[in-house]
Amino acid sequence: MRFSEMLRKQADDIFKACYDHPFIQGLGNGKLEEEQLIHYVKQDYEYLNAMIQAKGIGLAKSKTREDMEMFNKSIGFVLNSEIHPHHNLCDQAGVGYDELQGYPLAPVAQHYAKHMLHTAYEGNLGDIIAVTLPCPWIYLYVGQRLVEEFSPDESHPFYHWISFYGNQEEPRMTDYLNKLDQLAETASEEDKKRWQDHFIDGCQLEYMFFDMAYKAADWPFVDQKQPEHSSK
Repeated sequence: MRFSEMLRKQADDIFKACYDHPFIQGLGNGKLEEEQLIHYVKQDYEYLNAMIQAKGIGLAKSKTREDMEMFNKSIGFVLNSEIHPHHNLCDQAGVGYDELQGYPLAPVAQHYAKHMLHTAYEGNLGDIIAVTLPCPWIYLYVGQRLVEEFSPDESHPFYHWISFYGNQEEPRMTDYLNKLDQLAETASEEDKKRWQDHFIDGCQLEYMFFDMAYKAADWPFVDQKQPEHSSK
C-alpha cells in the first residue's frame, strides 16, 4: 500500500464526518444562513493566505525545479482560482468579496494557520506536503459527494462552489500525493510517523473549520479584534 493510501484509509472516518457535517450538508441542500457564509469566507480567505505562505516555504526549500513547479502551480491556483467559490458564497450572502478581507482569524482558523506555518518552517518537504494535503483532499471528497448526491444545476444557490470542488478532471493534489509517496520510499519511520500526525491533525482541523463556520464561532470579545474598516 502506498503511503498516501495508508493516510487516506486512516482518515476515512474524518472525511466522512466532514461530508456529514451540517455546514457541508447545508451547501448541498442550499440552506445556510448569511452569517454562516460570511464567517466562512472571512476565515477561509485568511486561512488560504497562510496556505500560500506555507507552500511558499516549500518552494524555497525545494532542491529541484520539478518540486519548485509543484509548489508554484499550487500557489497560483489558490491565488487566482480559489476566489471563485468565495464569490459564489458572497453573492448568496449579499456582500462584496472585498468587504470580507482583512479580518482577524477566529480561534480554530488561527490554530490551523499557525499549525501549517510552524510545520512548514520547521519541517522538510514531506512535512509541508502532509500538513497542506488535508484541505484539497477533503474538499475534493465532499465536492464529489455533493455532486453525486444532490446533482445541482445552475439554479442551485451553491452550484458554483460545489462544481468547483466536485468536478475536477484531475485531482489537484495528484502531484503532491505522488511526491509524498516518492519521499516515503526512503524516509525514516520517524519522518513518516510525523507526516502521518500532521495529516491527521489537519484533517481534524478541517472538520473543526466547518464546525466553526456553521456556528459562526469567534473570539468571546471579537469587537476588540476587528479591523479598522469593520462597521462594528
